[in-house]
Amino acid sequence: MTTSKSEPGTYVEPGEFKRDTNYITTRITADGRDGYPVEPGRYRLVAARACPWANRTLIVRRLLGLESVLSLGLCGPTHDKRSWTFDLDPGEVDPVLGIHFLADAYFKRYPDYPRGITVPAIVDVPTGQVVTNDYAQMTLDFSTEWSEFHREGAPQLYPEDLRAEIDSVNRRVYTEVNNGVYRCGFAGDQAAYDAAYDRLFTALDWLSERLAGQRYLVGDTITEADVRLFTTLVRFDPVYHGHFKTNRQKLTEMPVLWDYVRDLYQTPGFGDTIDFQQIKEHYYIVHTDINPTRIVPKGPDLGNWLTPHGREALGGNPFGKGTPPPPPVPAERVPAGHQP
Repeated sequence: MTTSKSEPGTYVEPGEFKRDTNYITTRITADGRDGYPVEPGRYRLVAARACPWANRTLIVRRLLGLESVLSLGLCGPTHDKRSWTFDLDPGEVDPVLGIHFLADAYFKRYPDYPRGITVPAIVDVPTGQVVTNDYAQMTLDFSTEWSEFHREGAPQLYPEDLRAEIDSVNRRVYTEVNNGVYRCGFAGDQAAYDAAYDRLFTALDWLSERLAGQRYLVGDTITEADVRLFTTLVRFDPVYHGHFKTNRQKLTEMPVLWDYVRDLYQTPGFGDTIDFQQIKEHYYIVHTDINPTRIVPKGPDLGNWLTPHGREALGGNPFGKGTPPPPPVPAERVPAGHQP
């Protein structure tokens, strides 16, 4: 059986798509129990606007106001099979870490690191070593372990009284939606694709029913659950509908989910992290096994992302008793022309 590596951390083979889920699970905690205590300025979050898993960390970092204590390095949208790279920086070198390949930070800690070089990753700046690439735990720790450094008015994205429900929703969203679109796109045969397609749209129908009567997935404010669903839905029409063949309907043809994702997109901290151009470039250029011509589509038209969504009528408040984050710092703004 031949296995081809389409991008770091993903694998395509005959039959059902399998994701490599063996991450570096070291945690940065308030008490430093794994050897890495929370310290302002010590760590650098490495992300890519193109990647939905990394996009989560960009949103949560913004919402909680961690920009001043956790610096950000952004990789470009394209890469080869070796590593994400800092193509966007002068000289294509990260100005803090001094590296071109993110792989260098992995190999500095694990010289024989055998797995995919993935984003998001957090790097210990003094040593230049990767600490963790466990994206699922990373955003939860931003909410819980980094709380001393949250901005005034930061929302409660992972409140204790809702954690069991958030975790339950997140499990289904991950298996059926976040990973479900990849299961469709990288299916190795027709039967695997058909099964993945049915699972995905069963879950999207369930989400439509759940969100028809409530503004947010859990409770009456935004939570970690909304962040995790948003980063897949925002990529649905620009990429997944065509590139991954998730084409029963476009998101714009699913009224509840389309209103829901626009509500979040127009919420400070969500849409201002989205770079539609980089998203399309990543999928259509990197996945040459799916798109060998590497042609990036011009569409879809993005003007409808800013249209009224009407979700306010369902009640709820995005930030609860908190406040919206301030605008992104100039160095972290999405380039002009890459958003509606």
